[in-house]
Amino acid sequence: MKEDFFKYQAQTSTHPLAIEISHANGCYVYGSNGKEYLDFIAGVSANTLGHNHPKISQAIKDQVDKYTHVMVYGEFVQKPQVDLCKLLAANLPKPLETVYLTNSGTEATEGAMKLAKRYTGRSEIIAAKNGYHGNTQGAMSVCGSEEQNSAFRPLIPGIKFIKFNDLNDINKITSNTAGVILETIQGGAGFIQSQNDYLEKVKERCTEVGALLILDEIQSGIGRTGKLFGFENYNVIPDIIVAGKGLGGGMPIGAFISSYQIMDCLKQHPKLGHITTFGGHPVIAAAAFVTLTELLDSDLMEQVLYKESLFRKLLVHPLITEIRGRGLMLAPLVESSEMASQIILKCIDKGLLLFWLLFEGKAIRITPPLNISEDEIYKGCNILIGVLNEVLAEYDQSN
Repeated sequence: MKEDFFKYQAQTSTHPLAIEISHANGCYVYGSNGKEYLDFIAGVSANTLGHNHPKISQAIKDQVDKYTHVMVYGEFVQKPQVDLCKLLAANLPKPLETVYLTNSGTEATEGAMKLAKRYTGRSEIIAAKNGYHGNTQGAMSVCGSEEQNSAFRPLIPGIKFIKFNDLNDINKITSNTAGVILETIQGGAGFIQSQNDYLEKVKERCTEVGALLILDEIQSGIGRTGKLFGFENYNVIPDIIVAGKGLGGGMPIGAFISSYQIMDCLKQHPKLGHITTFGGHPVIAAAAFVTLTELLDSDLMEQVLYKESLFRKLLVHPLITEIRGRGLMLAPLVESSEMASQIILKCIDKGLLLFWLLFEGKAIRITPPLNISEDEIYKGCNILIGVLNEVLAEYDQSN
């Protein structure tokens, strides 16, 4: 199997982890060799309720027995799509009331950028340095990492970059700007939070010049910060939200959400302003509806900040310089990217799944399922602390 994996399946890096998967359940992934891995990655923030959640699995099975794909998005009335859109709108502040379902977060980014241009009649998009919004050419155009982008230029023109949390750069948003796209919490850059009312001041500037604020909630949404969406931790309501990852409970989905007034412009001039064949697939929408319902009907979001405090209490070590992030979106930082990689790989070898962040090499990703138990947090943190002690001992010996 592994030989075929390398031979027939296109690779994204020179050294994939290449763990052969047998099955997964709850907060655990199992290798084909029988090895058990405690999952602190959750499919890179996608498996909100862990693996093989019984209610999500049942919703998928029930919908498959009714119908799968029947028509391109937006033509037929399909209950799973309508239920999901209605539930999202009911739990968002006004005027965020209209949902466009897509196949992924990156497609939702594309749709949000098009919507901002179409509604304002402008072409300039402003994004943040070291931001990340997906990997299609449009989404890459607002990815503020030249190392990531340089091999694929030319990308979309009319993109300008500002520094996240830099209040002086806000003045670069002008009457030429269609939209400003920011991650509510910068993910790939190292789980960096807004400071000094930054997001609020960006929104004020957008309102002043007639630009739209797009907040990317692909990682920070769906309960990961203790609120349904990350922006609810700040005194700001964006004009457009981009969602994905955790919304599907492990199934592929995206959405961009705005007011009816703004979204309505995609209907005409031209008609079919944004189209998708499989966006809002009924099976995936059914899984997303159950994921969202389970979050809203339980106390899982209320537990998130307590679980964050438990991680912060347990992960105190001389090699950890700081822990960035909020809720169950955490990134301990160590002295070097080489050390971070060493720690991640050692932990995986000992049965704890950790991962990297895109642009901050010194960071260690901790984004477990939201329903992770206290015992599992203690177990995983004990493994991580043990590895940190090993690395520290090796470091002391070499010096």
